[in-house]
Amino acid sequence: MSSDVIVVGGGVIGLTTAIVLAESGRQVRVWCRERARDSTSAVAGGLWWPYRIEPEERVGDWALASLRVYEELALKAEETGVRLAEGLHAGARLDGLGPWAAQVPGLREGPEGLRARLPLIDMPTHLDWLERRLIEAGGAVEVRDVERLPDAPLVVNCTGLGARHLVPDPQVRPVRGQLVVVENPGIREWYTAVEDAGEESTYFMPQPYGLLLGGTAQEDDGNLTPDPATAGRIIAGCARIHPEIADARVLGHRVGLRPVRDAGVRVERQLTSNGRVLVHNYGHGGAGVTVAWGCAQEAAALATAPS
Repeated sequence: MSSDVIVVGGGVIGLTTAIVLAESGRQVRVWCRERARDSTSAVAGGLWWPYRIEPEERVGDWALASLRVYEELALKAEETGVRLAEGLHAGARLDGLGPWAAQVPGLREGPEGLRARLPLIDMPTHLDWLERRLIEAGGAVEVRDVERLPDAPLVVNCTGLGARHLVPDPQVRPVRGQLVVVENPGIREWYTAVEDAGEESTYFMPQPYGLLLGGTAQEDDGNLTPDPATAGRIIAGCARIHPEIADARVLGHRVGLRPVRDAGVRVERQLTSNGRVLVHNYGHGGAGVTVAWGCAQEAAALATAPS
């Protein structure tokens, strides 16, 4: 099919950006190395919350724009994979957050930390739904190897970790996240412990396919093989909060590489030497889901702005 926009990257950032463009009337193709279900996005815990992402002065607006979209999508939870769930950010305090926190409905501080009812996203279901929505808007998804950014009139670069080599941008680095999926012993609320600022932390997310336990944040580690010792520590950490997790049957192990960028998220329009327009939208670290729609709206506006 003919196309006037090529979006490179088929994770949650690429798909949301492609949808915004397609629904504005553009002909869009997404080029991706693998389908969304096989991407880093599919491994994400799926909780909306600005986590390990910069620049702070821009993240709040992106996150709140995305929150409003997810609140609407939660009205069709089975279809979109988005639902609103209650949970606790243990140890967190309101005075440690940015101005965006005042606009999060129901966010409240208690003796244990911050409680809230936030979007919790079943990522495999949600990514499938995003692909269907894009196709319904007239877009297309092409699985292909991309060794360089295409020489097309209008390209949006949503390649995540791939931007390190494709741009190239040496500021983009992997931060390894390992998770464990167990049978849910009846836990309904999500939980995160924010006091863990190192490579390992404690969190769990009840998903339709099981209870997702985490996790790690190992900088500059590109190893995609689950480590049994790390998995054991993850289970033990979560079991300290809910002892029944210790005996839950393990369903699987997951590893994903968060695309962190030292200078923060890059949403930027670039005019190349041959006159083509290249818009960058990458470097979202561990909060791609949280800011996806806000960044997509900004990237799409940059892509369609007059030259």
